[in-house]
Amino acid sequence: MDINFVSRTDINISKKSTSKYKPLLDAVKKLDPGGKALEVSFEDEKELNSMRNVVYGYNKDTDEKVRSSKHPQKNIVFFYKEEQEN
Repeated sequence: MDINFVSRTDINISKKSTSKYKPLLDAVKKLDPGGKALEVSFEDEKELNSMRNVVYGYNKDTDEKVRSSKHPQKNIVFFYKEEQEN
């Protein structure tokens, strides 16, 4: 058995691109700063956290700023890009 330490940047994780959240990622890629927001329903907090993790992973990979806001009474979350300040 060979055991080696490698840099985390050498690891390409492709699971999120083939997961059930791929349609969410595809829609997030189409967001414009200051434009429309995505409205996404979820069943429980676990699913909400999973969606947010996928989107925030996208932020890290692309150096973008997609934010989220949860509706307090409904199981709905909004994803959006804020306009960039100069």
